[in-house]
Amino acid sequence: MFTPSTIKAIQDIMRQDIGLDGDATRLSQMVWLIYLKILDDEDKALEIRKDKFIPTLPKKYQWGTWAGPMDGMTGDKLIEFVNNDLLPGLRNLPKGGNKRTDLTRMAFKDVYNFMRKGTLLKQVINKINEIDFNASKDRHAFNEIYERLLKGLQSAGNFGEMYTPRALTEFIVEMVDPKVGESILDPAVGTGGFLVHALEHMRKQVKSVKDEQKIQESIHGVEKKPLPFMLLITNMMLHGIEEPITMRRGNTLEKPLREYTDADKIDCVITNPPFGGTEEPGIESNFPKEFQTRATEDLFLVLIVRLLKKHGRAGIVLPDGTLFGEGMKTALKKMLLEECNLHTIVRLPKNVFSPYTSINTNLLFFTKGEPTKEIWYYEHPYPEGKTSYSTSSPITVEEFDVEKKWWNKREENEHAWKVSIDEIISHNYNLDIKNPNTPIDIIESPEELLKSYRDKQKETKEVLIKIRNIIIESLSHYDSK
Repeated sequence: MFTPSTIKAIQDIMRQDIGLDGDATRLSQMVWLIYLKILDDEDKALEIRKDKFIPTLPKKYQWGTWAGPMDGMTGDKLIEFVNNDLLPGLRNLPKGGNKRTDLTRMAFKDVYNFMRKGTLLKQVINKINEIDFNASKDRHAFNEIYERLLKGLQSAGNFGEMYTPRALTEFIVEMVDPKVGESILDPAVGTGGFLVHALEHMRKQVKSVKDEQKIQESIHGVEKKPLPFMLLITNMMLHGIEEPITMRRGNTLEKPLREYTDADKIDCVITNPPFGGTEEPGIESNFPKEFQTRATEDLFLVLIVRLLKKHGRAGIVLPDGTLFGEGMKTALKKMLLEECNLHTIVRLPKNVFSPYTSINTNLLFFTKGEPTKEIWYYEHPYPEGKTSYSTSSPITVEEFDVEKKWWNKREENEHAWKVSIDEIISHNYNLDIKNPNTPIDIIESPEELLKSYRDKQKETKEVLIKIRNIIIESLSHYDSK
C-alpha cells in the first residue's frame, strides 16, 4: 500500500547514487520509472475491459517482465539492460500502431538513466512496486504527493518555469469557464496544471459516459522540453486520461502563423507562456512582420489571438513588460484590443512566482470577435499581515474569493477600476494603468518593513541552502569519478 513515506524512501535511496546530482535529475529518473509502472497497471485494467486489447509495449519492455518480481534483475545486469536495451527500445518503438505506444515513444525520446548502481535502482523499483495505480486509494494519495513534487520544481533553478501556482491555474480556469464539448488548449502546457483544473472543472458538468469522452478528446497541450512532457503525460494518466494523445511534444511557435486554418481554432486558451526569455533565431519569421520579436511571451499572445474561435475565451499570465512596452508591443496591444474584448486585467503582487522570478505579472482575460470598449482592472491585494510571497508562504486559492465575488457584479472600489478604450488609445495603448484609488506615497510602518526584511532573509537562506547542497552533491559526484 502506498503512503507518503514511499516517495521519501525513494528519494533517500536516490541520494545515495552518484549519478543523481540534484532535484531535477532525481525527479526525471523517478518520473520515467513511475510512468512505466502506471502504464503497466493501466494495461492490466484495459485488458479486462476491452475485447481486442493490444499491449502498449512489447513483452520484454513491460514493467512486469523486468521490474516486477522482487527477486528479479538487479546489479550490473539491470543497469546494462536499462541503458542498452530498455531505453533505446522505448525510443524506437514502432510507429502507427497503438496510440499509447506512439505517445510512449514520443515521451522517451530524450529520457536517460542517471543511476549508476543497479542495486540502488532495484531498491527504487521495489518501492515503486508498492504502489497499485489501479487502487483508487493509492492513486488519490499519489496524486497529492505528485503535485508536491511538481511544486518542488518551483525553486529548482530554471525548472521553476514548469510550475504555475495552483491558485492561479484554478482561478483562471474558473473565470474562463470551459464547457463540456468545447476545445481547450494550453500551448505552453508545462506539467499540465491548467489542463488538470480544466478537467476537474468540466467533470462537474458531466452527465453521461459520452460527456466524459468529449472531455478526454477536447483538451490539448503542447510542450517542447522532455522532462515536463513526461511529467505532463504522467499527470494526465493520473487524472483519468487513458490515452493522452492530444498532448504533443514540440514548440507551438515553430509553425508559421499563416498555416493555421479554421480547423485548428480553439474555444478556450488557458496558459502561462514562458516569459523573460527569448526564442531561437528564425522563430520570429513565422509571424507577420509587424509582430516579429524573439520575446517568447509576445509571440504566444499573437498566436493565442490567431487560434481563438469567434467568441473564444482566453485567460493567460503575462509580465508587466507586455503591458507598457512600445514599438512592436504597441502594435501587438492594438491588434489585441481591436480583435478581442480585453475585459479584465488582474494585477498580481510581487513575488507570486518567487523564487523562480520576481517579475511582476498579470492575468489577462479576453474574448475574440469584438473590440474592447473598456477594461476592468483588479489589483490583487496581499492577505492581511503579509507583505510578500515565498515558497514557504505562497499565494493561495482562497485569496481569489474577493475577485470571484466581484466578477459578475462589478463596481469600482479600492482594488477595482475601469479604463475606457479612448483613454488607452490616448496613452499609445499603454495598458500599465496604476490603481487610481491607491495613495501615491504609502510609507510602510517600521514593523511591516522589518517583517518584509525578515521574510526576505528567510527566503534567501532557503535558496542558499539549496545551492550549497547542489554544490556538495556535485563535488561528491566529481570526487567519485
